[in-house]
Amino acid sequence: MSKPSKQTQEQAEARFKRKESQTRDASSAMAEYEASQVAMRKKTERLRALRLAKEAEDANVAAAAPAAAEPVKPAKKKKS
Repeated sequence: MSKPSKQTQEQAEARFKRKESQTRDASSAMAEYEASQVAMRKKTERLRALRLAKEAEDANVAAAAPAAAEPVKPAKKKKS
């Protein structure tokens, strides 16, 4: 086997550093992606809880006052 030339060794080191950098970037990108997914799930859960609470409150208000929903019209007087 012959010794690698200086240029070949520099190229190999450059490839190694590039791969190492890509691996590090991939790890941080994945962690960032997972953190954003967790934040989105928490936000969705909070908004769903607020929506369901509002819907339940609206249903209770509607059930408590059904007469208020339909206004009563006064009877018309007949012309004689």
